[in-house]
Amino acid sequence: MRRFPVRRLADCHTVDDFRELARRKLPYPVFHYIDGAADDEVTRGRNTAAYEDCDLVPNVLTGVADIDMSTSLMGRTIDMPLFLSPTALQRLFHWRGEKAVGAAAQKFNTFFGISSLATVSLAEIGDSISSPKMFQLYVHKDKGLNAALIEAAKVAKFDALALTVDTIVSGKRERCLHTGFTSPPRLTPGSAMSFATHPGWSLNYMGRERFSLPNLESHIAAGTNAAISVADYFNTMLDQSMDWAMAEDIRKQWGGPFCLKGIMSVEDARRAVAIGATAIMVSNHGGRQLDGSRAPFDQLAEIVDAVGDRIEVICDGGITRGTHVLKALSVGAKACSGGRLYLYALAAGGQRGVERTLGNLRSEIERGMKLMGVTRLDQLGRENLRWR
Repeated sequence: MRRFPVRRLADCHTVDDFRELARRKLPYPVFHYIDGAADDEVTRGRNTAAYEDCDLVPNVLTGVADIDMSTSLMGRTIDMPLFLSPTALQRLFHWRGEKAVGAAAQKFNTFFGISSLATVSLAEIGDSISSPKMFQLYVHKDKGLNAALIEAAKVAKFDALALTVDTIVSGKRERCLHTGFTSPPRLTPGSAMSFATHPGWSLNYMGRERFSLPNLESHIAAGTNAAISVADYFNTMLDQSMDWAMAEDIRKQWGGPFCLKGIMSVEDARRAVAIGATAIMVSNHGGRQLDGSRAPFDQLAEIVDAVGDRIEVICDGGITRGTHVLKALSVGAKACSGGRLYLYALAAGGQRGVERTLGNLRSEIERGMKLMGVTRLDQLGRENLRWR
C-alpha cells in the first residue's frame, strides 16, 4: 500500500495514519508501549491479518438510503457496533487521557472502557460521562483493593464490569525491555534524548496535574509513586490464584452486566455462560500476552456456534477497518472493540483525534453496509462471507 505523508490530524484517514502521527509525537518508550506486543509479535500481526483471509460477498439493488447501525450491548443501546476497549495509562499518551476518550465515545454514543490502571478516577468519569461505560477489573492480591474498585464502579454508575482473565502472568513485552518503559516514566541513558526531543509531550507531562493511578494509589504505591514496568506490575500485584469460582464471586459482588475479557476457547466460553456472564470478549490482549495464540476473528465462529444464542459475543482486537467489523458481525459477533485503534488517535490529537478515528471507522461501516446491500446489522450473515 502506498503511504502518504502524515504531519497533522487532517492527514489521518486510517488507523495506520494515526499510528504514524503518534510515532512522531511520542517519546519512543511510550510509543513502543502502545505499539508493541509479546515475544516475536506474531499474534499481534495475526490479529489484523486474519480478516484478510475472509472475503465479503455483496448484494445490490436493495435500497440502502437509510442505514441503522445501532445495537444493544450489556443492557445499553449504542449507535455503532464498535466500542473502545479499556486500556491502561492513557495520560501518558495525551495529557487529558481517559477524559478525552470518554468525551469522544459519548459524542458517538458507544461504550468505552476504563482500566483498573486508569489515570483518571472512576468517580470523575462517572460524573462527566453519561454514555455507556465499562470498568475493567484486574484482580489484585489485595482483596480490599478489589472490593474498593468494584464499589467505586458501582457508585460511579458504570454500566458493566469486565473481568480481564488472560493476565495471570505478563507476556514478555520485549520492546518495553529494550526501551525501559515504566509507569510513571523513568529516564534512562537511552531514553533521555527521546524525551528531550519531544518537548510538547514532556512539557504536558511535567506541567499538568501530577501523573497517578488514582483508583489504586490508596492501596499501593506501584505505578504512581514507585516506577514499575507493566510486566512487573502484573507479575507481582495480580492474583495468580484467580479461578472460575472467584470469577463467579466477582459477578455476584458486581450484580450487573458482567463480561469476561480474554476468552479464546469454546470450553471457556461455555464456562462463562455457566457462571452467568452477560458477555465475553474474544480477545488475546492485542497479542501482548501469549504469542503464537490464534487471532480473535479466527476463533469467533466456533465460539459463536457454541454459545452465541446464550451470551453476547464481542470480537476484540486487530480491527483497523470498518470492513473488519462487518466481517466479525457477519460471523455472529454482537459488537467489536479495540484498543490501539483509538490510542494512536489519542496520542496524535487528544479528543479530536479519537473523534476523528471514530468518525472514519463509523463512515467505513456505513459505507460498507451500503455496498453490502444491508440496512441493519441483523441482515449480515455468513452467507455474505467466503474464506480463502
